[in-house]
Amino acid sequence: MSRLVILVDFKVRPADHEKFARLITENAAASVKNEPGCRQFDVLIPEGIATGQFVLYEIYDDQAAFDAHLKSQHFKAFDAATVGMVVDRKISRLNFAKS
Repeated sequence: MSRLVILVDFKVRPADHEKFARLITENAAASVKNEPGCRQFDVLIPEGIATGQFVLYEIYDDQAAFDAHLKSQHFKAFDAATVGMVVDRKISRLNFAKS
């Protein structure tokens, strides 16, 4: 099975840092708990950044599992709740190197 890694770099308005942190950690926990194809969902904050930047590291079984994540109620609620908070977002799709 070829797992899919999603790396997301969010920049949010500094004033929204705490609220965004709460919303994204709730979304991450719901993803791991309720989505059979979501194997890992880490919410990270880069060192040396005061506020406003988050990096997500997500592992899914495959594209179908990621598509299911995007259609989930908890993701849709998170997405709607964070409108206006996000200044920039970069998404990278990664695969594990084969040895």
